[in-house]
Amino acid sequence: MTEKDQEKFQTITVNRKARHDYHILESYEAGLVLKGTEVKSIRNNQVSIQESYAQFKGNELYIIQMHIAPYRFGNRYNLEPKRDRKLLLTKKELARIKGKIETKGLTLIPLRLYFKNGYAKVEIALARGKRLYDKKKDLTQRAIQREAEKELKNKIWGR
Repeated sequence: MTEKDQEKFQTITVNRKARHDYHILESYEAGLVLKGTEVKSIRNNQVSIQESYAQFKGNELYIIQMHIAPYRFGNRYNLEPKRDRKLLLTKKELARIKGKIETKGLTLIPLRLYFKNGYAKVEIALARGKRLYDKKKDLTQRAIQREAEKELKNKIWGR
């Protein structure tokens, strides 16, 4: 990435547990409707998406339980930290997501929050929850992969 690209794209936070707890099927980029001092708090990394999820209310999609800490210098202009925030997607995307959630029993979770061209964006994913045996299987596969890479590295460097 060049410096110009880094200015246009700045990752704020990543939901690390999402890929451990869910099978990610599709992901979408959505805008966020923010008010007041929330943008300043996000720029200061005072945000958490670990416990959040997305849900439909009528025909609109909202992110729920996303915590944005009150801005330190915001005094009376600060809003409730865990209020529901509207997500901005096209009508086609909303219709497609709503259909898949209702028919297939999937859920919407945020993967990461970032700024793109000065606008706050959230990457949400259609996901299916993993069972305990799926999680264990993934951990063993990762351990095997690490061992293979370690052996390959040792052979290359002659250890």
